[in-house]
Amino acid sequence: MAQKKTPRPTSDDPEELTRTVLQAVLLADSFAQKFRPITLERPKVLLPLVNAPMIEYTLAWLESVGVEEVFVFCCAHSQQVKSYLENSQWTKQPGAFSVTTIESHDAISAGDALRVIYTHGIIRGDFILISGDTVSNMSLAKALSEHKDRRKKDPLAIMTMVIKHSKPSALTHQTRLGNDEIIMAIDPGTKELLYYEDKVDLSQHLISLDKMLLADKSALSLHNDKQDCYIDICSPEVLSLFTDNFDYQHLRRHFVKGLLIDDIMGYKIFTHEIQSSYAARVDNFRSYDTISKDILQRWTYPFVPDVQYLGNGLQIKLDREGIYKAPEVVQSRSAHIDSFTVLGNATTVGDNAVISNSVIGQGCTIGHNVTIEGSYIWDNVKIEDGCKLSHALVCDGVHLRAGVVLEPGVILSFKVEVGQQIVVPAYSKVSLLPQPSKQDSDEELEYADANTGIIESPSIATMMNAQKVDFPHGTSDADRSGTSEFYVSGAGYIWSSCEGGNEDEWRHSIAPIPADKLSVLLLNAFADVDAPDQDTSCIPASGELLPDSASTVGDGEDYRDSADFEKEVEATFQRALAGVDLENVILEINSLRLSYHMSHADCAGALFHSIMKAALVPSYSSKNELYANTVKEIIKWRDLLKHYLKTLDEEIEVILKFEEISVETAREFSPLFSNILSCLYDQEVLSEEAILSWAQEKEGADESDKIFTKQSEQFIKWLREASEEEDEDND
Repeated sequence: MAQKKTPRPTSDDPEELTRTVLQAVLLADSFAQKFRPITLERPKVLLPLVNAPMIEYTLAWLESVGVEEVFVFCCAHSQQVKSYLENSQWTKQPGAFSVTTIESHDAISAGDALRVIYTHGIIRGDFILISGDTVSNMSLAKALSEHKDRRKKDPLAIMTMVIKHSKPSALTHQTRLGNDEIIMAIDPGTKELLYYEDKVDLSQHLISLDKMLLADKSALSLHNDKQDCYIDICSPEVLSLFTDNFDYQHLRRHFVKGLLIDDIMGYKIFTHEIQSSYAARVDNFRSYDTISKDILQRWTYPFVPDVQYLGNGLQIKLDREGIYKAPEVVQSRSAHIDSFTVLGNATTVGDNAVISNSVIGQGCTIGHNVTIEGSYIWDNVKIEDGCKLSHALVCDGVHLRAGVVLEPGVILSFKVEVGQQIVVPAYSKVSLLPQPSKQDSDEELEYADANTGIIESPSIATMMNAQKVDFPHGTSDADRSGTSEFYVSGAGYIWSSCEGGNEDEWRHSIAPIPADKLSVLLLNAFADVDAPDQDTSCIPASGELLPDSASTVGDGEDYRDSADFEKEVEATFQRALAGVDLENVILEINSLRLSYHMSHADCAGALFHSIMKAALVPSYSSKNELYANTVKEIIKWRDLLKHYLKTLDEEIEVILKFEEISVETAREFSPLFSNILSCLYDQEVLSEEAILSWAQEKEGADESDKIFTKQSEQFIKWLREASEEEDEDND
């Protein structure tokens, strides 16, 4: 913790006498599952980050910037958080910094948490909103002053977001923190936030903005190189808005985006960009690794291991090459400790052990000939001789028996045991707790629902049986025959991959991106660059867009909402593929339609898009095979799609969506457009009237917009002739 501060001087200045105490709301629940299975047993804010609980970094920074009252909101494992704070120096120290916990077991989102805070009536003015997994050393004075000045001139300026430059990777479309890159549109003069998108569909290769953004702006800057630090300066109205709008659950996805598109209330959000200071949030395992390395390399100074800011009471010594050692470390002379490594108090390191770029906790025992690279070993871990750990995370009380190999990305939760000679495959997650079956949302609490079932998970013992064990040289026949006793298999459940499999695992892992994945990403990146239809002249190199720039002008449609809506419909359709009853699927899509204020035509278009994506899943080697796959999917889901095709406009929307898909996201369908259009007619999904109306609308269009009407010319001609013959017969 920070050193004791001197009392603030008294003053007769009226501004000083009326000064409002600077308050902060610290969310001690992440309302996410990215750190499972670890957070089933311990709250994320109490997980060690370079041997200090994450919440220590956040509290230490809040104290350093002059915050006087912190309200810590606890939900998941609330008793653990309260107990930790009650026994820490934060609640015992005298002075101007107070920490108060607020507990609720009903909140399932950040929005719910802020509604609880509002009901307590404790916020008296502008306050800092921050998560308990945030590390920063920035000065808040300038951002706070800007916020207050804006508030005096414009009461609708209710929030200031702290952002930082962070160049995304051209290959992974991610920041170095493992988050998807964010697209922001900012007024370069006022720094007002005009657009925010953290779920960018990069396959589109474009961003569509409402032209009304430029109605009263001389210019805007479009950025994909800004990192959201998740440090917000808020006015009390923010809490009121959450209370008035129960749809606001997620801070960015719902609240920020909601305010940006609300043209009735007129509330505004501004940004404050920091330059040389540090601010980042531990959001996933990759950001855990990145921020740990930043701490070791002292980008977060003074919040570093050898400065007593973090309440551990231990004097850590910084040696050459960034090696940090706590007292009472016992290290063999033949052990080699490489740069940017931490050895915790009372840890023992055996002969010929090699440790590099790693953090070792307190009370650990590391045997002989052990190799640890880029890993995080928490407290009281026992690693026997000959083990090899590469870019792994090992929680408290784990026991690795001799010869264990942890491949990159492995997560071993609390007190797991791994038997001798076992190789734990890359990205495996092992826990003493079985895997809950319900993991379909990133907005759940950190702990498992008591009513949730469990997935049948293989155990470490199963892994032992599946692997051929190479016994150490010199092992006796008696030992070999008594394997069940001598070579203990271990204890723990192996969790299956999350939805998306290893695709998400390697993207968000503490392990480096595998070489084969990098090569694929590299090929895709060059393919994108070489794509002939991309208009690289749309956006100026500066990123600043002027009112006359066609690149920012959409058709008035809220692209963000429609993109989110399509993703939600696709997720619902995927559940239909998994066997969910169609009636329930229709109910879900209808509720999404109401929630997003969409029409039946939007539902039809989004659903058709999902069906066409499903046709691409089975393998195919020719156009005929793809066409056969598509016909199969159309027949299978015809009745579901027709549920949303009640009018001619809705049928035309499906054709327009098909055009969009064939040009932008799935060009494989482009040469088959006419054939599939005919199939949709044959299966009575589309009517003759809808197809002819679409063709008629295209007659006055540009040549580039008539590609598919020309391709379908024979079919359209046949429909017209058939229609005329029918009219003659009727006459």
